Amino acid sequence: MKREGNIKISSENMMPIIKKWLYSDKDIFLREIVANGVDAITKYKKLVSMGEAADDSGEYSVKITVDKKAKTLTVEDNGIGMTEEEVENYITRIAFSGASDFLEKYEKAGGDGIIGHFGLGFYSAYMVSENVEIFTKSYKNEPAVHWESDGNATYSIEECDKAERGTKIVMHISAAEKEFLEEGTIKSLVKKYCSFMPYNVYVNFKGDGKDEPLNSTLPLYAKNPKDCTDEEYKKFYTDTFMDYNEPIFWVHLNMDYPFKLKGILYFPKVKNKLELERGKVKLYCNQVFIADNIKEVTPEFLMLLNGVIDCPDIPLNVSRSFLQNDRQVQKISKHITKKVADKLIALFKNDREKFESCWEDVANFVKFGCIKDNDFYEKVKEVIIYKNVDGKFQSLSELIGTPEEGKEAKPVTVYYVSDENQQAQYIKLFKSQGLGAILCDNFIDPHFLSFLEYKTPDKVKFMRIDADLDGALKSEDGAEDSVLIDIFKNALANDKLTIKTEKLKSDEVPAVIVVDEYMRRYTEMGQFYGMSDGALAQTMIINTANPVIAKLKELDEEKQKFVASYVYSLALSSFKKLSPEELDKFQKDNLTLLNNYIK
Repeated sequence: MKREGNIKISSENMMPIIKKWLYSDKDIFLREIVANGVDAITKYKKLVSMGEAADDSGEYSVKITVDKKAKTLTVEDNGIGMTEEEVENYITRIAFSGASDFLEKYEKAGGDGIIGHFGLGFYSAYMVSENVEIFTKSYKNEPAVHWESDGNATYSIEECDKAERGTKIVMHISAAEKEFLEEGTIKSLVKKYCSFMPYNVYVNFKGDGKDEPLNSTLPLYAKNPKDCTDEEYKKFYTDTFMDYNEPIFWVHLNMDYPFKLKGILYFPKVKNKLELERGKVKLYCNQVFIADNIKEVTPEFLMLLNGVIDCPDIPLNVSRSFLQNDRQVQKISKHITKKVADKLIALFKNDREKFESCWEDVANFVKFGCIKDNDFYEKVKEVIIYKNVDGKFQSLSELIGTPEEGKEAKPVTVYYVSDENQQAQYIKLFKSQGLGAILCDNFIDPHFLSFLEYKTPDKVKFMRIDADLDGALKSEDGAEDSVLIDIFKNALANDKLTIKTEKLKSDEVPAVIVVDEYMRRYTEMGQFYGMSDGALAQTMIINTANPVIAKLKELDEEKQKFVASYVYSLALSSFKKLSPEELDKFQKDNLTLLNNYIK
């Protein structure tokens, strides 16, 4: 006998809110409905394992059917099904969770794999439907049930002739959402949200033996790492992220205590070392997609990686898109960070050659991680390496050495290069005296070097190679030459330029320009925040050992001015990119020299 009743909602305004605002993205409705089908199958299999039901269904699956002519989208499972009483309890009472009730009943037997909240999850269908029908038959020996509602707080329920166990949801798609009647759209949503669901998911199942599920019921991350090959890891990466560049290495997460966590994090090849490209870490709960890059679970710096993480212990609210920031979530986040750090340390210790070969691909990630997460820094600080101008890699301890016992620890100055081409003359000058410098040419390096100085103030300080002249570059018998200084001051007439003289051990360079390291950093920071015009106080050091400089005093005043100006332009071109005006003057001076040479 057909009966009618009212959907039990605490507020008459609840249905419009559910239809419009239950989820941030409408397409999530398909994930919810399919996940409910997966839950129903999992519940039934649990009953079978407990001997309370017979395993008579053959293949367990969820089948999706698109019917453009009828304007319906149907999702059908062969799971536990519902009785009329259960439909009343789990469907008409919004937010009363069938999963919660089932877990409570079978708590001692365990309810692993059940993730649904059938109440609100089911009502997500109304975001795209003008009417929804349920045809369901319980595994119990009770009549099948047909339930229907247009989402306006009323419903009808009656017996129906459904013969097979399970539940069929028929969504009558509204005119405004007709995109969800396109088979291609539905397949893409299944790929996005249901790729790893534990039972086969079919779209427009024909039953001719040629049907292929759109999902993988046993994704690679769910397997034991010992059973996975490198080729399988690479294929999983390509299939999941559509990135055809092989990852450089990966971390397979697999633990059951104190919480359940599985996943794979991939270190992708760097496409541009001058920027940090955001990766994609996909979060799953019992193989059901939740969201990308959820910051509470995945530390911010790990979002530079690509990966999948599946954690049934994540506490979710009804939308499954936001996490409660509780201690369990924090523990999960810390564990993931630890496993990544462990992988880097193991690679450094066990295969230094491979670690060095992929360092430039992971350097930005590691440095960003150290800045953002102190625990991560403390774990990996000894394996951070630096490439010098000769191409050799060294850790910080290898760079600065160990202070002698009994002596007061003083910070060691480490010179670095930010642009090998621009600073080539300085590099040559350093190499001529057996001095080295490390390469720090990524945009994150200035921040990272300052971070290291802050963390180890008694061990190291960093100076760019054009910040000052190392004492080893200078001769002991050098003395200030006031005459030379005056010649350059008169020729350049630049009050902002400080001029000094030094006798360098190399006589090749007539002059170099240096800028105070910390003043430059301060100015660059001001530029970044729009509080500085970028003007820097420069110091030009005249090399009295250079043959040109040695003969400068012998020239007449006009030639002294020309040579001094030309030497300044040479030094400036090695220090920075010349401005249009500076470049124009330099070219004119070169033409003057050429004309005089021809004469």
